[in-house]
Amino acid sequence: MSLLNEKFTPMLLGEVNKPFDDDEYIYEIKYDGVRSLVFVNNGQVVVKNRYGVDITEMFPEIKVLSKYFKEDVIFDGEIIMFENGNVSFSKLQKRIHLKNKKTIDYLSKTNPVVFVCFDILYDGTLLINLSLEERKEILEKYEDNDIFIKSKYVKKDGKKLFNIVKKMNMEGIVAKKINSKYQINERSEDWLKIKNYQKGEFVVLGYINKENSYVISLLLGERLKGKLKYVGKVSLGKKRSLANKIMNMKNIKPILEIKEKDIAYIKPEIKCEVQYLERTNNGSLRQPFVP
Repeated sequence: MSLLNEKFTPMLLGEVNKPFDDDEYIYEIKYDGVRSLVFVNNGQVVVKNRYGVDITEMFPEIKVLSKYFKEDVIFDGEIIMFENGNVSFSKLQKRIHLKNKKTIDYLSKTNPVVFVCFDILYDGTLLINLSLEERKEILEKYEDNDIFIKSKYVKKDGKKLFNIVKKMNMEGIVAKKINSKYQINERSEDWLKIKNYQKGEFVVLGYINKENSYVISLLLGERLKGKLKYVGKVSLGKKRSLANKIMNMKNIKPILEIKEKDIAYIKPEIKCEVQYLERTNNGSLRQPFVP
């Protein structure tokens, strides 16, 4: 069996809004990174993202795992980066967009990523039909190192873990049925993400209304030291009353130029409450939505 040629893509998650406690689940921290499968086979390492795309050369430091692990194995986990002791997706994003091999090699040595491993699919034999609990036991034999860290988990106490994650301002938690099998290439409600969304109120600077679309895109801003700053856009269903109110407003000349096409600018007086995952380094909203 040539593991490196396998067309596996990872098991994806369902989502619920609130944390819960249940004896049939384990709970893990949800790290903000790049979901990946790591294949170790005959001294070679291949890293593939959630779409099955080979991203090994993007993170060459992960190749060192061939020195630690001599067995043929497939790990599932998240590639993350730290900044000032905290997980930073913004910092990781800079690595993702790099193309220059010399720069990538330099950063892989001076500021390496970490692979947080939370599951194992293969260990001399395919493990996907074993329960999560059994797979976790097999995973335990692989020791942590500078690049590879096993994800810790708790049983039953989902609410408690979520509160800890919230205080640490992390992305959220994942609840997994302890008896769940691994479903390759599938999304399953056996694994549930519970995200730690933040709330904010922002002013609507304008909107984009595409024909044959059920949504409009709102361009959002906030006032900082008396000046308007663009923080991103969010989708809103056209049937909602707020959308109707915004589209009926008189268009004006832009107070703040935004690099988007086909914007209808409006007077910045309507506010919109938005939930979002985090703010990027330049203040933009990540994964915003209107509740």
